[in-house]
Amino acid sequence: MIEFYRTRHQDDAHAVVGREAGEAMDVDDAIRIARSLSATLDMPQRPDAVTIIDAAGGTIYSGALDPAPIPEGRPTS
Repeated sequence: MIEFYRTRHQDDAHAVVGREAGEAMDVDDAIRIARSLSATLDMPQRPDAVTIIDAAGGTIYSGALDPAPIPEGRPTS
């Protein structure tokens, strides 16, 4: 299971904005899938972090996602 969430930096609160179930060969493959899905899934907000949970319910990875690239021609602020 992959959980996508937003983090509030003031108090490290997490809000889940999406979940997706799937299978991966190993942790690296699961992280690659999570990064890909973070850009393609329709979620109410863009996630800034992810937690990957194995079939037994244990967390095997939790971390920040790479920030989204800014399209050319768009202002940065």
